[in-house]
Amino acid sequence: MSESPASSPGKSAKPAHGEGQFRLLGERRFAPFFWTQFLGALNDNVFKVGFTSLVTFQAARFSGVDPKTAAFLISAIFILPFVLFSATSGQIADKYDKATLTRFVKTFEIAVMLVGGAGFVLHSAPLLYLCTFLMGVHSTVFGPVKYAYLPQHLQPSELVGGNGLVEMGTFVAILIGTIIGGASAGWMEHGAVLLAGACLVVALIGRVASSFVPSTAALQPELKINWNPFTETWRNLALARRDRTVFLSLLGISWLWFVGATFLTSFFNFAKDVLSANPDVVTVLLGTFSIGIGTGSLLCEKLSKRRVEIGLVPLGSIGISVFAIDLFFASHTILPAGHLLGVGEFLQIGAHWRILADLFLLAMFGGFYSVPLYALIQARSQPTHRARIIAANNILNSFFMIVSALMAMGLTSAGVGIPGLFLTTALLNIVVAAYIYSLVPEFLLRFLAWVLVHTFYRIRLVNAERIPERGAAVLVCNHVSFVDAIVIMSESPRPIRFVMDHRIFRSPLLGWLFRHVKAIPIAPAHEDAIMLEKAYDACGRALADGDLVCIFPEGKLTRTGELNPFRHGISEILKRHSAPVIPMALRGLWGSVFSRHEDQRWPRPIQRGVMSRLTLAVGEPIDPVDATPEHLQQLVATLRGARK
Repeated sequence: MSESPASSPGKSAKPAHGEGQFRLLGERRFAPFFWTQFLGALNDNVFKVGFTSLVTFQAARFSGVDPKTAAFLISAIFILPFVLFSATSGQIADKYDKATLTRFVKTFEIAVMLVGGAGFVLHSAPLLYLCTFLMGVHSTVFGPVKYAYLPQHLQPSELVGGNGLVEMGTFVAILIGTIIGGASAGWMEHGAVLLAGACLVVALIGRVASSFVPSTAALQPELKINWNPFTETWRNLALARRDRTVFLSLLGISWLWFVGATFLTSFFNFAKDVLSANPDVVTVLLGTFSIGIGTGSLLCEKLSKRRVEIGLVPLGSIGISVFAIDLFFASHTILPAGHLLGVGEFLQIGAHWRILADLFLLAMFGGFYSVPLYALIQARSQPTHRARIIAANNILNSFFMIVSALMAMGLTSAGVGIPGLFLTTALLNIVVAAYIYSLVPEFLLRFLAWVLVHTFYRIRLVNAERIPERGAAVLVCNHVSFVDAIVIMSESPRPIRFVMDHRIFRSPLLGWLFRHVKAIPIAPAHEDAIMLEKAYDACGRALADGDLVCIFPEGKLTRTGELNPFRHGISEILKRHSAPVIPMALRGLWGSVFSRHEDQRWPRPIQRGVMSRLTLAVGEPIDPVDATPEHLQQLVATLRGARK
């Protein structure tokens, strides 16, 4: 019988408070896997950057290659296997030990690099295109293994940090691979030989690192593999669509790959045609972009407090568009030079620093965008199907990247310059982001919650781990302000079904948002007895489905700061479905502009330590039999204490 991720022997005890994500690099459950995937990403980029640089700046050596479209063609060939074979690789990753698969993939990489080495030495474009396709196959097989491996070896509190390290490592590998690939290709006489040797050596080191990856039990060893890639691709996509939030998160990640692919594959022509720069400056551009992604990925753990904080996703998408648009305008301040600038000359021009700043910040916000989405998919996917969900992600990623390459080739052929391509992508990003957030308002609400808490308040959590990560429960809290639900939402590890006054739903914007996050409207019996009964029934169904339900038993905002009497609604809900009840208390919101205090004041959006303090205290779960209104009011009052 396969093990569940929660019981996997590869996991250590829960990390102590304050331990950073970098400690994982010293543990066998993570370090060999990290270096294996790092070296794979490194080799991908040594090869692709070296090949692209050669055909862009030494096109005469490769017959029949168009240097203006070669970068986009190489990108399309590399990701084609993701479309063809991702569904099959997802099944394989669910069926077999992931450590064994990792070692097989790294052995295959050595053979592929022998083909690529021959292509470099012989200046054979067909052989190099074949190697590009085979490296795509290599990455297609390893992709589901990579992201399904992490939840089996990391605690839930380590998942964001682990994903952040993987994302950071991937883009550091891109940086180093870019430097090696670009520098090697720059050697006019011996560059091709250097590339051939570098790719083979990295593949061999990666195979050695994979030998230390610990055994990772197959989660569905009885799975019968469907070798038809077309029917299985459709089946994987259907599997991913079962959870709407997960599927739309897959689309969100795929869109980021569309954006990233457009920028990364444009850098060679951007450097040559817009910046009048040589291949070494391409390395600077790619390096800046990679460091930005790595920085954003690492910051996610701190900004999200080791939780899956999807509120960072809208923040990331906003930043991507803002700095991509500024990159378009910054590009028009560049004056053409009479020759290709080297790195030293490039950095001496002030306008170029704006270009680098835009690239760094665009990429950093890309890290804010991607890491929470990957962690969300891993956390909310069924363990037995996780690798196939990741495979569905790879299918969608590859499709979006191919569309990106086709769009770039089409616009370039139509005479649109690289800055125009950047602007088009930025505007499309706004449209796509708005569409996704309209379908899943949970992202927007978490974003608003994150901004509120991190802009105005220094929040202190007391026993927040008592909010269960799985299973049904009723959360009961005092009602101090109009933002109580948003604050609670910002600190919950999972979505909550809030029971809210029916009048809120009359607002066009708020009503639309709360309906889409499945808030439950309620009215007093004297106003609408039928709606009240429907609300109780909806709460019962939500608990039966294993959801969290949060109610404010006072039924209205306090006008004095003191608790109003708790009503009997909690008893009616528990009659319909029994579940643990978790008392909670908010402290610090009374007197704010969000409360009914006579002397309302805005909280102070100032530096940490001077901001308004806010506390969310969570009590021990109690048995539903003991959850009387009087007992719950006493518990909440005790949790709140003297501070309102």
